[in-house]
Amino acid sequence: MPATLLPSVSLPHDAERAALIGRLWQPDLGPTPVAVHDGGLHDLSRIAPTVSQLLELDDPVGAVRHALRTDAARIAALDVALANSDEAQRDPSRPWLLAPCDLQAVKASGVTFVDSLLERVIEEQARGDASKAEAIRRALGSVLGDNLKGIVPGSAQAAQVKEVLLAQGAWSQYLEVGIGPDAEIFTKAPVLAAVGTGADVGIHANSAWNNPEPEVVLAVDSRGRTLGAALGNDVNLRDFEGRSALLLGKAKDNNASCAIGPFIRLFDEHFGIEQVRRIAVALRVTGPEGFVLEGSSSLAKISRDPLDLVGQAIGPHHAYPDGLMLFLGTMFAPTQDRHGPGQGFTHVVGDRVTISAPELGALENRVVHSDQAARWSFGIGALMRNLAGRGLL
Repeated sequence: MPATLLPSVSLPHDAERAALIGRLWQPDLGPTPVAVHDGGLHDLSRIAPTVSQLLELDDPVGAVRHALRTDAARIAALDVALANSDEAQRDPSRPWLLAPCDLQAVKASGVTFVDSLLERVIEEQARGDASKAEAIRRALGSVLGDNLKGIVPGSAQAAQVKEVLLAQGAWSQYLEVGIGPDAEIFTKAPVLAAVGTGADVGIHANSAWNNPEPEVVLAVDSRGRTLGAALGNDVNLRDFEGRSALLLGKAKDNNASCAIGPFIRLFDEHFGIEQVRRIAVALRVTGPEGFVLEGSSSLAKISRDPLDLVGQAIGPHHAYPDGLMLFLGTMFAPTQDRHGPGQGFTHVVGDRVTISAPELGALENRVVHSDQAARWSFGIGALMRNLAGRGLL
């Protein structure tokens, strides 16, 4: 069993006071919203049949705490469910963890860190060819310099920098969403398509330049309230997106290309948006050949405030009646050479990706080709039939 699929690593450093909710697959029954408490996973389906509906309650934290004091039955041991979440050695007759969201739309913010903005421009100019990246990186560095440091997106200063870069022929669609007034908000995955901790994540077999994206994911209800946070991996195909921005959907949304977990930590008196703004997300990739990549992404360096991104995703111009999960973006774009000088980083089948933060725990996944990952088959129709058959609707 991977070391991260243990309660001591998977849970936040202050797990004893954290309000953690998720979803558990129970064989012969189906998905069940659960709360973590005292080493166990407790059934929340009597207060809400889905996590989406749980977050629509006026006071989700109060409802969970009341259920834990009264009738939320313990249905699995946390350590056993975590261990069985490892898809490579899962016993299908025993419970395992799913992604902690269900009916929410899965959205993502792009180019939200100036530190990784340059890499997006490089992808565009390299047209998806990783061998050209280093030369372009040097050339752009000499033009852009420190022009982007400290710029507030959409500000008058940002508009002035745009004019300078346009005159130098260095403007880009990525710079437009990176320092312009409008954030990039896109659909990362269909409803119910995200996988949880321990599951395989997929990269397209035709991709030769791709990477993990370690991010914080906000849980937002239909009213636009930000109610909690989780960890996420926005698996990305740099070559596909670099060839054309119109391939963003194919670069981002493949079978098992979106991981969220291990749990949603609800906002309460101990943890809220102020803590999210200071989270440092760590990344570790361990390859089957012994390759190791490490990095980090600090939310303190984000160029757009998390609540500004929420406001651009949901509001007068867009409604999500079942809420949404919103990836906040990453400042980490790996450039460490793996297969030779100038080739940069790309995944290989068998990589173990661990994304962690003290406040949220650890999310671990193994990389496979997307056509070899478990086929997504349990969609909205299947969920509705399952809940109706259990008398939960």
